[in-house]
Amino acid sequence: MKAPSPMDFPTFLQRIPKVDLHCHLVGTLRQQTLAELALRYGLALPRPAHALYDFADFYDFLDVLRLAASSLRSGDDFARVTYEALEDGHRLGNLRHAELLFNPQYFYPHGVTYRTMIDGMREGLAAARSDFDVSALLVPSFDRMIDARGAMQILDDILAYRPDEVIGIGLDGAERSGPPARFADVYDRAGRAGLKRTAHVCEDNQTLEEAPPRHYAICRDILGCDRLDHGYNLLADPAMAARARDEGLFFNTCTVTSVTRNLERRRASIVQMVALGLNVTVNTDDPVMFKTDIADCYQRLFADQPQWGVAQARLFSVNGVAASWLGQNEKASLLESFKLELASLENELAGTVL
Repeated sequence: MKAPSPMDFPTFLQRIPKVDLHCHLVGTLRQQTLAELALRYGLALPRPAHALYDFADFYDFLDVLRLAASSLRSGDDFARVTYEALEDGHRLGNLRHAELLFNPQYFYPHGVTYRTMIDGMREGLAAARSDFDVSALLVPSFDRMIDARGAMQILDDILAYRPDEVIGIGLDGAERSGPPARFADVYDRAGRAGLKRTAHVCEDNQTLEEAPPRHYAICRDILGCDRLDHGYNLLADPAMAARARDEGLFFNTCTVTSVTRNLERRRASIVQMVALGLNVTVNTDDPVMFKTDIADCYQRLFADQPQWGVAQARLFSVNGVAASWLGQNEKASLLESFKLELASLENELAGTVL
């Protein structure tokens, strides 16, 4: 019998079970999928398709993200990209659960109804669950470029059609365009309706003046967020970082960013957040647009941290389950399966090392 191939640590990181809680659906579009959809709807690309995801800066990335959103117009389109997102995560990094963020406001201008979006995505989720045993939830979100009144109108649609897969709301886009307090009434209403709440906050692609540490307190005290996305600029205020540590909220960090010059600083910030005792998960953000995947996000983060090993990898893996918005029974079942799979992989890695 042929001996099994030895497993190195990067392979171990690729094979461990993972959760992705910070993944924007339009950022998962495969290049070929986007090209086909753009052709179907007569959309012009700003540059050749092979270079479309070579961003000049953060705001160029946001423009392309909105362009990709304009290519989704039918239920079949939403089903396709949702399925492909989960298929890629499963194939490339043993993704087991995802919570996909999407911005309804991106699709309304093209005549897409909220129900069309949701039903299409649910179709994609069901197919991926059947084919890959990957579970997923949906998080409709507001781009900060919209005003609070527009966000409230979107919330009307969210509350009017609430299948089980729609679990909470999010807030994204450039923080300088919409400080979180502006959406207080929207978040209050969503919370009273039983929706979970998150928001992008303290993102390091913006300055400390645009995305200051005090936004953390606003997201907690005014928006009532259950967890948060990003959080790196929080490190500029040790007192606020200590508060975040003590409150125990999870930060859904992302190893890779659209701003190439910020990649090293981003990884260093995540490492510092871990060192300070903040609860951290590892996620993709916009995987295809950022030329990454969930396994690559783990591998890049660990590459510069030789002191990290199996224990930290295990912690990131189970943190994803703990931070998820799955129901109590589903979460317990997923956690148990993660622990069993992690133990098996750790034994395999130990045998290889020996």
